[in-house]
Amino acid sequence: MFATGSRALAATPPMGWNSWNAFSCAVTEEDIRSAADRLVETGLRDAGYEYLVVDDCWMDDELDDGYLRPHPEDFPSGIEALAEYVHDRDLKFGIYSSAGRVTCQGYPASLGHERKHARQFADWGVDYLKYDNCGDHEGKDALARYSAMGKALAKVDRDIVYSICEWGRNEPWRWGRNAGGHLWRATHDIVAKWSTEDTEFGLGIADIIDQMDDRDIAPSHGPGGWNDPDMLQIGNGPDSGQSKLEDVTVERGLTPAEERTHFSFWCLFAAPLMAGNDLVEMDDRTLALLTNEDAVAINQDPLGIQGTRDGRLGETEVWSKRLTDGRCAVILFNRGRTPATIETTVETVDMSVDAATYTVEDVWEDDEWQTSGTLHATVDPHDVALFRVSPE
Repeated sequence: MFATGSRALAATPPMGWNSWNAFSCAVTEEDIRSAADRLVETGLRDAGYEYLVVDDCWMDDELDDGYLRPHPEDFPSGIEALAEYVHDRDLKFGIYSSAGRVTCQGYPASLGHERKHARQFADWGVDYLKYDNCGDHEGKDALARYSAMGKALAKVDRDIVYSICEWGRNEPWRWGRNAGGHLWRATHDIVAKWSTEDTEFGLGIADIIDQMDDRDIAPSHGPGGWNDPDMLQIGNGPDSGQSKLEDVTVERGLTPAEERTHFSFWCLFAAPLMAGNDLVEMDDRTLALLTNEDAVAINQDPLGIQGTRDGRLGETEVWSKRLTDGRCAVILFNRGRTPATIETTVETVDMSVDAATYTVEDVWEDDEWQTSGTLHATVDPHDVALFRVSPE
């Protein structure tokens, strides 16, 4: 059904930046050009954040003979010129549409126009498509709608990473690869909050961590096809773009500990890492978190295993995943409101090689020690210890 060459794409989880969480529907061409420059200037590109994705609201109000048109005021130079600007900075360009008649913000989308739009994206120089789930579906189920675009993308003469943003409603981890996808949303939208109430929009960080494990989807995950727990909210406070939407009312903001937990788990999950903060306003702490080499290496490990929960005791938890060369990544997680000492052993985590001695690298404390098998740390509330364990 799909070209075999597409399987070489997304061999590790895609990394990049998406405009939505910082700018929502107010995004402009100048915002994207500025983001491209900042990805280079800050070193984010060299750390692996190579995709720059324009989310919803880049379109004009109407199609032109079935084709999409960029908004004439917000994107006056056109998408092809913008993609060229991004490519000139050794970045890859991504764009957004939806598997319905309109996007989530009511702009024209791609249902029924998949071939035209796939060719249009290829001609513009698009490298990544985020394909949402809004608009009139005309009675078609998710597999049919997403497969239609997957087939269309497979026929164009350009490699385009296909991000299925179906919100996990119809278990896309079961059919995402068959629909041509390279990643698929496994959860509802993320918000910059630790946890949300049932009456609030979206899911907080702790909610998504639980959902990723409760759904037992790790076996569907790996090179060329990734479970996606949504974009990063690191660096986004109450004044970020997403919080300005009229129909979204959630008091936002994460503590430094919660942001560290957020990034640690996305790395342990081998999740796509799509930053969503305002890169112009980014502070040093946010940049240091996003570019931590050891954490990113855990995320980009070639095995591509999604980490899972090994045990839980009260408000403390142990999570792990196997890495290449017999190593293992381990998270000691304190979801409680007071500091907690957490202890486990190498035998209880996903370590594939037994040894008499292990070297433990503490990712966030930049420390290293040896152990015969015990792992322990005192962890602050809503925080984690992230270790990389290697057999000696």
